[in-house]
Amino acid sequence: MIQLDNVSVSYGRGERKFCAVKDVSLHVPKSSIQGIIGFSGAGKSTLLRSINLLERPSAGRILIDGTDLTNLNPAQLREARHNIGMIFQHFNLVNNLTVRKNVELALKFAGVSRAFRKEKARQALEIVDLAGKENAYPGQLSGGQKQRVAIARALAPQPQILLCDEPTSAVDPRTTGSILQYLKDINTEFGITTVLVTHEMNVVKALADEIAILEGGALVEQVSTKDIRRKNFIPTSDIGAYLLDDSIRLNPTVELAASEPVQSVEELHHV
Repeated sequence: MIQLDNVSVSYGRGERKFCAVKDVSLHVPKSSIQGIIGFSGAGKSTLLRSINLLERPSAGRILIDGTDLTNLNPAQLREARHNIGMIFQHFNLVNNLTVRKNVELALKFAGVSRAFRKEKARQALEIVDLAGKENAYPGQLSGGQKQRVAIARALAPQPQILLCDEPTSAVDPRTTGSILQYLKDINTEFGITTVLVTHEMNVVKALADEIAILEGGALVEQVSTKDIRRKNFIPTSDIGAYLLDDSIRLNPTVELAASEPVQSVEELHHV
């Protein structure tokens, strides 16, 4: 379904050249959920945005169902993007538009006539259980409801692919489970190929079929969630091992001698 062949994304030239994505090749089968994980600055979002050419690769190919998007002219690329929905980290809703109007924006850009936009928006909102919020404004919604509106907006044009850029990072842990369940149900019911970017291993473990681990813009490891659930699974990369470790460690507290009590915060900084 999605094939990335030796994709690189660079900015600047000469000594100022920075390579955000380095020679990444990745295959995402139809109807699967692909996780992309790594620390901040690893190139995750840049790689995701290259799939629909919001970030145009400096090298390599992006193939969707065998069509290389990098070879399309602007009109052809706009048409191809109608089949690719995208969910952003911070919702990207228009505050002075109602929920329904926000969902209709994607349909408007896709060239859907006004007569059908309202009905398609209603159907998309029903999928995420927000049918009763059509006339509400984003300011009246919780963070989880806003993200569900964003999901409905991405689903309204009935895309074949759904790109999710940190879709749970702006909501609380309890809401995270709800958002992931909607994404899982959508994938199961409609067979939409999903690519999910996150820095939270528990998110991809709960949702993804396969996991690609990025470090410094490069793909350093690919694993399946079935593998990482095995007790004897050992990652092949250091960052893979670090990301799979759920524990949080702090440096040991400096033990102060009882004869030398700390009198102030300033003194503590000098211990």
